Amino acid sequence: MSQKAGVPPSRWGKVFERVENGVPDTDQVNEDSPYSGNGMLVEDRPPVGDEELDSAAAAPLPSVSRSNLERRWSDLTSFATTKKVQSWFQFPNGNWEMGTIISSSGTDSVISFPEGKVLKVNSDSLIPANPDILDGVDDLMQLSYLNEPSVLYNLQYRYNQDMIYTKAGPVLVAVNPLKEVPLYGNDYIQAYKSKSIESPHVYAIADTAIREMTRDEVNQSIIISGESGAGKTETAKIAMQYLAALGGGSGIEYEILKTNPILEAFGNAKTLRNDNSSRFGKLIEIHFSETGKISGAKIQTFLLEKSRVVQCAEGERSYHIFYQLCAGAPRALREKLNLKDVGEYNYLKQSNCYCITGVDDSAQFRIVQEALSVVHVSKEDQESVFAMLAAVLSLGNVSFTIIDNENHVEAVADESLINVAKLIGCDIADLNLALSTRKMRVGNDNIVQKLTLSQAIDTRDALAKSVYACLFEWLVDQINKSLAVGKRRTGRSISILDIYGFESFDRNSFEQFCINYANERLQQHFNHHLFKLEQEEYIQDGIDWAKVDFDDNQDCLNLFEKKPLGLLSLLDEESTFPNGTDFTFADKLKQHLKSNPCFRGEREKAFNVSHFAGEVIYDATGFLEKNRDLLHLDSIQLLSSCSCHLPRIFASNMLNQSEKPVVGPLHKAGGADSQKLSVATKFKGQLFQLIQRLESTTSHFIRCIKPNNSQSPGSYEQGLVLQQLRCCGVLEVVRISRSGFPTRMSHQKFARRYGFLLMESVASQDPLSVSIAILHQFNILPEMFQVGYTKLFFRTGQIGALEDTRNRTLNGILRVQSCFRGHKARHHVKELQRGIATLQSFIRGEKTRKEYAVLLQRHRAAITIQKQIKGRNARKTFKKTSDASVMIQSVIRGWLVRSCSSNVGLLTSKANESGEVLVKSLFLAELQRRVLRAEAALREKEEESDILHQRLQQYDSRWSEYELKMKSMEEVWQKQMRSLQSSLSIAKKSLAVDDSQRNSDASVNASDDRELSWDTGSNNRVPESNGLRPMGAGLSVISRLAEEFDQRSQVFGDDAKFLVEVKSGQVEANLNPDRELRRLKHMFETWKKDYAARLRETKVVLNKLGSEESALDKVKKKWWGRRNSTRYT
Repeated sequence: MSQKAGVPPSRWGKVFERVENGVPDTDQVNEDSPYSGNGMLVEDRPPVGDEELDSAAAAPLPSVSRSNLERRWSDLTSFATTKKVQSWFQFPNGNWEMGTIISSSGTDSVISFPEGKVLKVNSDSLIPANPDILDGVDDLMQLSYLNEPSVLYNLQYRYNQDMIYTKAGPVLVAVNPLKEVPLYGNDYIQAYKSKSIESPHVYAIADTAIREMTRDEVNQSIIISGESGAGKTETAKIAMQYLAALGGGSGIEYEILKTNPILEAFGNAKTLRNDNSSRFGKLIEIHFSETGKISGAKIQTFLLEKSRVVQCAEGERSYHIFYQLCAGAPRALREKLNLKDVGEYNYLKQSNCYCITGVDDSAQFRIVQEALSVVHVSKEDQESVFAMLAAVLSLGNVSFTIIDNENHVEAVADESLINVAKLIGCDIADLNLALSTRKMRVGNDNIVQKLTLSQAIDTRDALAKSVYACLFEWLVDQINKSLAVGKRRTGRSISILDIYGFESFDRNSFEQFCINYANERLQQHFNHHLFKLEQEEYIQDGIDWAKVDFDDNQDCLNLFEKKPLGLLSLLDEESTFPNGTDFTFADKLKQHLKSNPCFRGEREKAFNVSHFAGEVIYDATGFLEKNRDLLHLDSIQLLSSCSCHLPRIFASNMLNQSEKPVVGPLHKAGGADSQKLSVATKFKGQLFQLIQRLESTTSHFIRCIKPNNSQSPGSYEQGLVLQQLRCCGVLEVVRISRSGFPTRMSHQKFARRYGFLLMESVASQDPLSVSIAILHQFNILPEMFQVGYTKLFFRTGQIGALEDTRNRTLNGILRVQSCFRGHKARHHVKELQRGIATLQSFIRGEKTRKEYAVLLQRHRAAITIQKQIKGRNARKTFKKTSDASVMIQSVIRGWLVRSCSSNVGLLTSKANESGEVLVKSLFLAELQRRVLRAEAALREKEEESDILHQRLQQYDSRWSEYELKMKSMEEVWQKQMRSLQSSLSIAKKSLAVDDSQRNSDASVNASDDRELSWDTGSNNRVPESNGLRPMGAGLSVISRLAEEFDQRSQVFGDDAKFLVEVKSGQVEANLNPDRELRRLKHMFETWKKDYAARLRETKVVLNKLGSEESALDKVKKKWWGRRNSTRYT
């Protein structure tokens, strides 16, 4: 679309209408052409002849055969095909090349290309090119002709000059240079901070975000998207570096930057398209304090590709940390973890790719260790993390052996199994059971099912994937704790979203399904933020603006999210059935979604989805398994029973993840309780939370572009770049932003921000009047703004001019204020200085007088002291001289006396006296030493006596306790003896009474028996019963019991008395009285129980005999009654 700078929307709207209707207007086109307007003239353009104009007017409008998507954002304004005019032509291979039209006749044109090639082509296939003056513009909105080849050429022109950043309206396009470019560092950071450089850059986006956050007090977000290998991770790191540089000072920014090596090591891997591909999405939320300094951060991750842990394609690698651990672990750590080379692990060697060109895994491992220490992961926890990684690798080497004919297996107890059990801290037998069996609950019974080989391998791989995923989540939690502890948050934050871009491979599986769904949702946010909201806001504020159509992907989102017949709902429904397969899932999709325009079924398990970026064919193989992502309860219980703390934490987290339980047959079939929600459902929930968070912020978009698939610097593939531009909708943004009013501000805010530029009388009016007055005062053209009901809308660049004027005015005001305040401050300082000098003079005078008085007093005291000291010294000198004189005199006089005296006896007696004095002094010293030794010995004896006295007291107390115990035991025994004697006496009395009664009745019974026998005259004779015989036996038993009681009492009494005498020391015996006393007590208790039992048995026998006698008495009484009756009759 051709547009002259400053032309109102109504004008270019008419031009667009003519183009759509196929009626060219050459006059209008020439007026709007960049060759004739806004001073952009091309000197070598020849004048257009009348015949050529007539032929151009008569010819139909060229229509290029392309899709609606291309036509929507391609600039196909009517173009007069004249000589020396540059145009774009697309060759059969899809590449665009610029050529110069030599001549044209009818519908054909002759075009010359730079290589010297000349072709005759259809004029309809030519697309106008921009003039050379617009080559390499840093904003695509400045292009006069906005079409695919012009955009591709502009990006390539800048890319070849290492200018990898280009603006596309509010979006920054970043083409990956695949090499180091000199666009970063402290110099560039300071330049963008001071606004001395205004070219597009990630620094500029980050600077805008932090300035708007401070100015508007609204949270910001930087959304970085693009396909794998486009440079999203590096772009996010560059943005974080700028934010850390501007908001640094607290030290937390260093920790935030150090999270990148950790997340890249554990979340990035080498793929066929990218050597450092992020296999997860992340949102880094950086919080700022009131002073604009970074106060903390929080990281949220999305959809880690767990399948890469156990399976890699040819030429790819698993996660970097595995290779870094094997290459860089110290010898002590290798021996502790029993690490091997990467080629010896099954999980790593299946892709036949172990290294990356130009990357030192050993050095990277040391960097990761340093980063873990920076984010406060202790050395013990680091070793536990490395142990979990080694356990995951060793799990891949665990093999199975078949144990029966039904293909049931058990794990081989080899080095790998033992190493896994050692690293996670579990029993080898428990690990074997968890890998080769499965516990199921059927009704009220628990059964153990043996696994087949394929089931055991799936269980092993599921355990490895879950351990790694939980380890990754645990590391992110530790990082968040480190970045958030003790940090003050004010609610101001900038979020950086680094998420995977749209993916379309030869084979697209569940991961691409989720990734592309996320991109559909982000694309809607992009559309909603830049397209829908913009147009709706124009309509609501009554702006005179021609509505621009754009593709909305709501139909595709409905295909994914609609209930109950959406892709995600059907996937979750099929995942709940134990017999559900990928084939049944694909059939269900084709059955229920065949009428949806965005869905098309393919052969077998494939289906086609029409995304915003294009159509993608998905292979449903593995969809259900990856969506369930079930880790059986046996494996979770195994982790919870480990001695290491990390597996227990993993098990607890997996059990606490659920929000609602699994229902239906899946739970009955033994599904794990750890994964209550499907992967797709959880990812959808995370995605909705992410979109809600982004919608509450002011978004800034960075679209990363990969220039080629070979990762070669300097190579630029037009088809690949064009596909990415279409996927991210860059030119849609440019088209709408250029035709609309991207900058808007409310009347109140505009008047408050710029009202001080007016006179005070005007600035006091209502906000709308003030806003209009400002626009008029600064001569802003009417076509450059529109006044809405609540806001002012500006075209690109207009608010910048006002900001420059505002800043210059504020700088002038500040300069005047600074001069006045400086003058006032200097005047005040001078007054203070005069007052201070006066005060100082008074104070110093008073201080000097006081010091002089003190000095005078000290001088007088010094004189007095000197006088006293000098007198004392003189007296000492005189005394010494006098004493010396006397001494000399005494010596001389003594010598004279000795020389003249001849009395030697006197001298001898004096000598004897001195000897005696010496002997006496020695004797006294010896006596004193002996006295001291005696006193010391006496003290020692007294101490020993005290100790012995204390011991004697202890022994006395113990002896008294023993006596009390013995007395109590003797009393107990006596009581028991008396009770037994009483019971024996009572038994004897009762037996004696019974015996007398029986003896008195014996004679009567005998006569009665004889009479009975004679009367009856039958053989039924009553047997003779002698009651004395059994009763005599009972008396003999009782007498024996009594004798035994007496004997035992005597024995126990004698033994107890003997032990008491031994204890008191009266009798010497080689035995332990306490132990013997306990043994005697035990024997007494045993005999007592036995004696009581025998006594009870005796009583039972006697009672039995008494019952028999009573029965005999009854018989006799009956007989006696019959006999008496016969007599009387």
